[in-house]
Amino acid sequence: MEELLIVTTGGTIDKVYFDDKSDYQIGEPQIGRILEELGVAFRFRVIPILRKDSLHISDSDRELIRQAIAAQEAKHVLITHGTDTMVETARVLSALSDKTIVLTGALNPARFRGSDAEFNIGTAVGAVQALPPGVYIAMNGRIWDPAKVRKNVEANRFEAVE
Repeated sequence: MEELLIVTTGGTIDKVYFDDKSDYQIGEPQIGRILEELGVAFRFRVIPILRKDSLHISDSDRELIRQAIAAQEAKHVLITHGTDTMVETARVLSALSDKTIVLTGALNPARFRGSDAEFNIGTAVGAVQALPPGVYIAMNGRIWDPAKVRKNVEANRFEAVE
C-alpha cells in the first residue's frame, strides 16, 4: 500500500458535544488525529467529503462519494461513515471493482472515553491492506460483506443477514 486514501463523511465517529446547545454536532474528522497519535507506519491522506449524520446522507451524496473515490488513483480506501446507512453506501460503492474499500465508523464518538472508534479504525486499516479489491464493512471486530450484513439498532451492533 503506497498511500491510504481516507474519505470522511461524518457520522457518530466525528460527533462532539456542545454544552450550550445540549446536543451533538458533527465536528472535524477525527481519524487523522487518531492515526498520527498512534504513529502508524504508512502514509495517508484525508479527504473530507461530507459532515453529516448518516441518516441524512442522500442518494446524491452517495453518488458524490462514489465519484470522488473513482477520481482518485489510490487503490486502498478507508471511509469513515455513520453506522445507520453505512450498508447502503457500501452497496453503491460496489461498482468500484478495482479498489479495496473498507467502511468503518463508531457507535460512540471518537472523543468519548470507551469509544469503539480506535478499535474499528484499526480493524479497517488491517482489512484494507489484506483484502482483495472489493467493498467491505469493518465493525464490531469483524469484516462484513455489505450484501450480508445489517445494523441491529436495538442491540447497537452489526450482524449477519441470512
